[in-house]
Amino acid sequence: MNGIILINKEKGITSFGVVSKMRRIFNTKKVGHCGTLDPNATGVLPILIGNATKLSKYLVEHDKEYIATVKFGIKTDSGDEEGNVISEDEFRLENTSEDFYISKLNELVGTREQIPPMYSAVKVDGKRLYEYAREGRIVEREPRKITIYSISMIKLDYENNELTFRVVCSKGTYIRTLCEELAEKIGTVGYMKELERTKLDKFDIENSVIISELENCEDKEKYLISVEDLFINNEKVDLTSRKKELFLNGVKLTFNLANGLYRVYSDGLFIGIGVVERNLLKRDVIMDSLKINHNI
Repeated sequence: MNGIILINKEKGITSFGVVSKMRRIFNTKKVGHCGTLDPNATGVLPILIGNATKLSKYLVEHDKEYIATVKFGIKTDSGDEEGNVISEDEFRLENTSEDFYISKLNELVGTREQIPPMYSAVKVDGKRLYEYAREGRIVEREPRKITIYSISMIKLDYENNELTFRVVCSKGTYIRTLCEELAEKIGTVGYMKELERTKLDKFDIENSVIISELENCEDKEKYLISVEDLFINNEKVDLTSRKKELFLNGVKLTFNLANGLYRVYSDGLFIGIGVVERNLLKRDVIMDSLKINHNI
C-alpha cells in the first residue's frame, strides 16, 4: 500500500504515537508523518504509508492554517497550558472593545522574524531546545523568517478571559509564540490554551479521520490518497517500453521539460514520480510492484 491518510490527531498523543498506531493497523513499518503536532495540539496530520514516505520532502514546506485559543492574564514557561505559571496579572477582556482586539490581531499580519520558543524541537549544538528547557537552561536562538498571511478573530470568551482566532501562516511559525506576541500587543501576558491545525497545504481537516474510526472501519483503503492522485495536477510523462526499463533502473532520460515533478506512465500504467532537472528526468518514487519486478 502506497499513499497518504489524513489523520485528525486527538489531544494527548504525540505525532510519533500516531505513526506507531498506524504501523500496527496496516501491519507495516513503512509509515511516517509530516508536519509534527505537539501532543496537546489537534488537527490534520498527514500519514505517509509505503513508498509515499519518500514524499515528505515535498509536503513540509507548505503553508498551514490553525485555530488557536489564547488565555490572557497568565504566562507559562512553555507558552502553553502544560507549563509552569511564571507571571500573572489582572487583565480582563471585557474592559476593552472588540475592535481593539481585531486591530491588534491585524498588526500580526506580514513577514517578520520570530524567535523559536525554548519548548520546541529546534536543534542548537546538536540538542533540541526542549531538552535545554527541561534542564532549566535558556540558550540563544536564531530568529527565523515567518509570514502571517491572514488572521481573524473567531470569538471572545469574557468569562474565561480567552480569545480564539484563525491564522494562515508559513512553515516555521510557532503559534505559542504568536499567542504571546498578541498578549504583549494587548498589554498583558498570555499562553496558548488550545491549538487545532485545520489545513496543511492541500490537506483539509474535513477530509481527515480519527484513529479509532479508522481502526473500526472494514474498508480502510477508502481513506487512502494514492501517490497518483496526490500529484494529479502535475504534468505527466509517457515512456516507451525501452525508456521505462531505463527509468526504473535509475538512468536519467533526456526530456525538454521545465524543472519540476512529473507523473510518469508507460502503456497507461502509473509508474511513479519523476523529477526533471536541466532537461533530465530521474526517478524518485516508484510503485512497490515495479520495484519487485525490476529488483530496484
